[in-house]
Amino acid sequence: MTYEYDATQDKCPVPLVNLRLILRKLTPTDSCLIRICDNGSKKDIPKLLLKQGFYFEERIIDQHIIELMIRMEK
Repeated sequence: MTYEYDATQDKCPVPLVNLRLILRKLTPTDSCLIRICDNGSKKDIPKLLLKQGFYFEERIIDQHIIELMIRMEK
C-alpha cells in the first residue's frame, strides 16, 4: 500500500506529527509519499527518517516543494 500525504498547506510540527502516525502503520512492503514545503519540515523530517532507519528518496518539485518517497527497505 502507498500512503500519500500532501503537507504543503501544513506548517511544522503538523507534518512531522502526522508522518509519525503514518510511519507506525508501514509494513515492509508499504511506502509513503509526502510533499512538504515549510523549512522546518524540510529539515526535521529527513533527520527523523534517518534516525529511525527509513530509506527515502528526495525529489524537488519546485522551488518550494520537495517530495519524499519513504520505505522501510530499499
